[in-house]
Amino acid sequence: MEDSRSPDHDPVSYAAGSPAESPVTEALGEPPPLRVNRTRTGIHAKSSSAMQADLDDSSLYFNRELTNLQFNIRVLEQALDTSHPLLDRLMFLLIFSSNLDEFFEIRVAGLKHQLALGHEETGADGMTPRQALAEISRITHEQVDRQYRVLNQALIPALEEQGLRFRRRDHWTEEQSRWVRDYFEDEIMPVISPIGLDPSHPFPRLVNKSLNFIVELEGKDAFGREGGLAILPAPRSLPRLIALPQALCTEGFTEYVFLSSMIHAHAQEVFPGMAVRGCYQFRLTRNADLSMDPEEVSDLASALRGELLARRYGSGVRLEVADNCPDDLAAFLLKQFELGETDLYRVNGPVNLTRMMAVLADVDRPELRYRPFTPGLPKPLQKGTSLFDAIADGDILLHHPFQSFAPIEDLLAEAARDPAVLAIKQTLYRTGAESPIVRALVEAARNGKEVTVVIELRARFDEADNLALASRLQEAGAIVIYGVMAYKTHAKMLHIVRREKGELRYYVHLGTGNYHSRTAKLYTDYSLFTANATLCEDVHKVFQQLSGMGKARRIETLLHAPFTLHDRLVAMIEREAALAEKGKRAHLIIKCNSLTEPKLIRALYRASKAGVECDLIIRGMCCLRPGVPGVSDNIRVRSIIGRFLEHTRVFYFNNDGKSEAWASSADFMERNMFHRVETCFPLLDRKLAARIRKDLETYLVDNCQSWLLQSDGTYLKQHPGDSAPISAQETLLYAYAAKA
Repeated sequence: MEDSRSPDHDPVSYAAGSPAESPVTEALGEPPPLRVNRTRTGIHAKSSSAMQADLDDSSLYFNRELTNLQFNIRVLEQALDTSHPLLDRLMFLLIFSSNLDEFFEIRVAGLKHQLALGHEETGADGMTPRQALAEISRITHEQVDRQYRVLNQALIPALEEQGLRFRRRDHWTEEQSRWVRDYFEDEIMPVISPIGLDPSHPFPRLVNKSLNFIVELEGKDAFGREGGLAILPAPRSLPRLIALPQALCTEGFTEYVFLSSMIHAHAQEVFPGMAVRGCYQFRLTRNADLSMDPEEVSDLASALRGELLARRYGSGVRLEVADNCPDDLAAFLLKQFELGETDLYRVNGPVNLTRMMAVLADVDRPELRYRPFTPGLPKPLQKGTSLFDAIADGDILLHHPFQSFAPIEDLLAEAARDPAVLAIKQTLYRTGAESPIVRALVEAARNGKEVTVVIELRARFDEADNLALASRLQEAGAIVIYGVMAYKTHAKMLHIVRREKGELRYYVHLGTGNYHSRTAKLYTDYSLFTANATLCEDVHKVFQQLSGMGKARRIETLLHAPFTLHDRLVAMIEREAALAEKGKRAHLIIKCNSLTEPKLIRALYRASKAGVECDLIIRGMCCLRPGVPGVSDNIRVRSIIGRFLEHTRVFYFNNDGKSEAWASSADFMERNMFHRVETCFPLLDRKLAARIRKDLETYLVDNCQSWLLQSDGTYLKQHPGDSAPISAQETLLYAYAAKA
């Protein structure tokens, strides 16, 4: 695939703390945007001798929440990278908003909850929740301000140059103003519900992340009540961005109007006879984490339905207001939501930027998006024969999205119709009640096959979908299991039992990602099809353990959390260290989404001290501090941010030339190792293991979308310089896609 980057493309990167000028800085004006690698993660340097003495030293660990925030900031950086198509730069900016919403709903809410309970627990980094919240507030205020400057000063002008315009109300033409007035009267006014604030109308309970307005009123209403304040919730049923009719747009332009602008312009009509002295948008983010005591829950599905209702009205954690909102009104809102000044975010634009995603779906401008491609298929799946025959001939590895997700759906569809198939078992974490996979499971159950589905109801923000999914499968006759109450079932497994020549044979699919065809087009993940008897028997045992009760069964090949995965990973890291101490070449490559678990980090530190070359490809959170002399100077950590969300969890160990490659559903996190059901499977086929090693090496030489973590907690963007530009994702797309 032809690389879209020009040979002289040279992304800006700053050394930590050093000022620099760039085209981006000049475009955005003063103050210059805060670059990722100047945003520190809250560590306090100590002498290297002290750190060598104790691997529990808190200065060897970055704070988990701050490294989470760092990843979100690297996503925001993509909005400034002109090597991305324009609409995809907008997408990255909006993903930053979505990620930040979840960060506040879950992570910040959790820290605030600790403070409320008086339980200020510290992690390996030694930072208290109070200290973490203060640093989060400082960084986030800077980055949110920067986000809106990127939107207003860089992206919106660039979009306008391409004929996409967002019309502010003071720039409406007379014809547009009339159309907006008609739209307001026909579509908004019938569903809007103003709430005056007085003793009989207390401050309303507002839904999490909903768009609202606080309105200052003057005069007397129909009942003789003196004006004061009112709350105007924007109808949730209406789009936040409305396309103007083409006849009203400037020639050659597609133009949009924000719902908030329409409400601002016609707020007076909502309060007839009163004078509207001010109307200001705001949005409250609430605690959206679900908490259920396993000992008090007798019916998980029923308990979860109740918790989902409560999620919409959790305690407040963040207040966003328009930047022109008067201080007294902002203070009034903060008091209503029991928030402090540091929880207030003033923004120069819509408070609900995520809803601008509608533009990406509405605009048909292929030249402003990534080039489309057709996912490829490995040769064994190109023959058009039965998938069971193809898998029986040997293991098959797929790398999504470069290779198609369809074979997984096709295998289930074939199994549902095949009279030789007796039983199907599958785990579902995030999928969708109307997906092809669910349709195949429903068909299989109706065809009389034994269908058992382990559905994790508590997949965050997919709980309602999973409840609907469970109901649909149960109605079709499938056995639905909700896993183990205290352990989320996060493993990705499919097990099929088929009668062949009078004997039963197993077929298995194992993956690093979810059974979701839409995210399979956006996330990088590995899929393995196998009929290996030992591996298939191990998967069968895991399913029996999930559906029944009893002691953990002996599993031969598969690694299995919360039982064997953590200890075996530590052991494999220590095996490399032992080899290095004997003077043999030792090397490991770990690729996952997050690295936070202290025991695994300490094992990596010990390996580095022993001389093991440790290459870590960690997309998001990383609490390990690389480059510390005598401790982690053999560890390199990089984060790849690009067109696709890096989601593969794969681990390579050199093992004195007898290399091993493993793929897993688990990250290097406490929750994955000790509080979830996870699987980690070996690539037993040497060619497939070598292929994974080659893929990993491609990521290690990326110089276009790679960020290197420095020992001071900053991330340094890599750039080609005089070398040829190498994008790992583009390289893999070229290697595996059928048509790019």
